[in-house]
Parts: sequence; C-alpha cells; structure tokens
Amino acid sequence: MIAPDDGTCNHNYMSTRQESASADTAGQIRGWFLGRLPDGWFTGEAEVIVDREEITVIGQLPAVTAGEQEPAAEDAGGSEAAADAIAEGRSRRFREETRETRIGIAREAEMRFGRRVSWGVVTEGRKVMFTTISVPVMTRLRQAERRVLDTLVEAGVARSRSDALSWCVRLVGEHEDSWLSALRDALRQVEQVRAEGPRS
Repeated sequence: MIAPDDGTCNHNYMSTRQESASADTAGQIRGWFLGRLPDGWFTGEAEVIVDREEITVIGQLPAVTAGEQEPAAEDAGGSEAAADAIAEGRSRRFREETRETRIGIAREAEMRFGRRVSWGVVTEGRKVMFTTISVPVMTRLRQAERRVLDTLVEAGVARSRSDALSWCVRLVGEHEDSWLSALRDALRQVEQVRAEGPRS
C-alpha cells in the first residue's frame, strides 16, 4: 500500500537535510576558527560556540606565574578578590593587545559565514566576555506560562515579560548545566554519526 502524498515524508526529509546542513556548517566554522586563530593566544583549543546568529570564541589564557600573583594578592586582600583582580587585569590586557587582529578575524568570519563574532577568555577560573549580542526570539505561550512571566514582573524580579523570559532561560542554564551539557554531548554524537553515514 502506497502512503498518501501529503508532503509529510518530504517535509521530514527536508527537515533532516536542513539539520544535517546546519551541523556541517557548525563543524566548518569551528574548524575555520581553530585554523585561523594565532598560535600562542590560548592554552589548548579555543571553544567555538555556533548558533544561527552568532559565533562565540572563548579561549583559556596561560596560567599566572607566582611573581605576577603575589603582589595582586597583597593588594586585593584575599584569594577570591585577588583572583577577580587578576582575571580582570589579564582579560583587559589580552583584549587590548589582540584588538586589531580579533577585529580582522571577526570581519573575515562575518563575510564568510554571515554571523556576528563575540569573544571571551577564561582565566583564574573566571570567564570574561568582551562582546555578545542580544537577539530577539519570538515565542508563543499559553496562559499558564504567561502567568509565570507576569508573576515575575509583578514581584519586581523582571521589568517586562521579555526580561522575565530571559531570566527563566538564565536560571535553567545555571541550575541544569550538567543536564544541558549531557544533551549537547548527545547532539554532538548524533552529528558525528550522521556525518559518517552514507551520502546520497
């Protein structure tokens, strides 16, 4: 028996092809950046995060030497404060010293991939972002979900429904980090299996 031609199979096929193309593009972007970034900027490979609008590049800066760390600890008056001060100083130095090269790489990438580029570093266990973009995301919510947002607004937790939704997303990201990481790992495995499959 032949299934009716209602477009469902074709839609699923197109959806799978679009997902595959998106995964291929993300892999190409990561590969391009890993090849394009200058040697010596970071220890190990930079983390390259890709979505439809933005490419974020985050690299680990080399560890602080004992000679650099001791004066900072004395001035800051404590290990946590010292680490914060060192992270701020080192990230600012990296940002200034690499500005022209980073701008050049970002322009190349934006022309090539059609996405904005953001930068960040990790130092002393702190992640410091230099530039990020905010992108509007449209969604439809049922009444029970809208009431959650309105409660946050009325309680002064958020300024608007949009701000409340953003707050909810951040909260999930903070408290479900291990679950989200496992989900991303599973998606990467799916991408790898899909890439190794037969090509039509």
